[in-house]
Amino acid sequence: MAEALALVKRELGPGAVILHARTYKQGGFWGIGARKVVEITASDGGRAGRQKPPAKPKLQPVDPVAGDLIRRTYAAAQAELSRQQALAAPAAFSGPVASPAVVAPSAPPVAMPLSDLTQEMRAVKQMVAQLMQKQERKPAAAKAGWSGKAARPSDLHPSLFDQYLCLLEREVTEELAEEVIQEVRRALPETELGNTLTVRRAVLEAIGRFIPVDAEAGAVRRPTDGRPLTVLLVGPTGVGKTTTLAKLAATFKLKQKKKVGLITLDTYRIAAVDQLRTYANIIGVPLHVAANPEELTAVLSRCGSCDVVLIDSAGRSPRDEPRLEQLRRFCQAANPHEVHLVLASTCSEPALLEAVERFSTIRTDRIIFTKLDEAVSFGVLLNVAKKVNKRLSYVTTGQEVPHDIEPSRPSRLAALVMGGCLEESC
Repeated sequence: MAEALALVKRELGPGAVILHARTYKQGGFWGIGARKVVEITASDGGRAGRQKPPAKPKLQPVDPVAGDLIRRTYAAAQAELSRQQALAAPAAFSGPVASPAVVAPSAPPVAMPLSDLTQEMRAVKQMVAQLMQKQERKPAAAKAGWSGKAARPSDLHPSLFDQYLCLLEREVTEELAEEVIQEVRRALPETELGNTLTVRRAVLEAIGRFIPVDAEAGAVRRPTDGRPLTVLLVGPTGVGKTTTLAKLAATFKLKQKKKVGLITLDTYRIAAVDQLRTYANIIGVPLHVAANPEELTAVLSRCGSCDVVLIDSAGRSPRDEPRLEQLRRFCQAANPHEVHLVLASTCSEPALLEAVERFSTIRTDRIIFTKLDEAVSFGVLLNVAKKVNKRLSYVTTGQEVPHDIEPSRPSRLAALVMGGCLEESC
């Protein structure tokens, strides 16, 4: 590392700092004889092109990727500070602008003054304050009920700062993370901000208030129109609608002892009907197939004695307008009491929002997030839930039927967003 830092300073100048480092092996045959190298992402410290360094560090205007820079810089700074304090050998790194990586063989760490590291961390905190102050001036922030008081470096409590960084690390948007922190600031008196557990509990409660959930999810009620509770699942291809439908059917039939009817509209995939029929036989419920809206109407009339009727639709590409129009006709014929849009938590936020927008022509009133066991981060779920403002009904956490499904609960989802364990028992 010492040799790498020397190379960085030689290439970028004495003010150069390290943003990120990773170690890997290079060369050899099947890993034999490979040498260990360290890849360094470095910065010139913001001094490129200047004749002499300024007397004091100046913060640059915050850009849209500032949140990512804050995450990486502060996380690296915290790790390095802890390491240097443990070794009693100070070092400094991080900076505002990334430069090309420098690769060098690994070497023992070099000691540097802690004062530089402290100054860099202070600058990062000032960037966070600028971000929050910028957001408070937005009209959307005023509508959200913000106090309007600018978040200055002097009044940004370290505990709130740490929670803000945690939200960014979980891929919560900067705007939403700032809303959460501002709500906590309003809720907690200054004397309680020093209690880490109290602050984290307040953050979890604030996140929960941003997540609209279906309080009746998991219960079978008898609608006022006298029909069985009719539930339609729609969504893009490959999100797990059929498996989710089987989990719901098993939950209602085996756990709640309800009379369940299953209907599939998916006559496009060769194995789709066989897959659901296998589930139906195992659970012990009848399965009906409807190829068009007229057949669906006739099938629904034969399910009048059921407590709940679950309808599985064929996956639709969000851009396939003809198929979406056909799905709209099915929805009109079924006249369901609930329409759940099924989305995979493994998708990116833009893909999820596009699916919500494309399926908005169908009367969807609830969202099911699937494949939480495969998701890298849960912050995206919070972003989407807040933006689309549809009630979350269920989440699925694996492939096992009927166990890996649960009604959405704000406290549970908030804990996942903040890095909680997917297994509730852990």
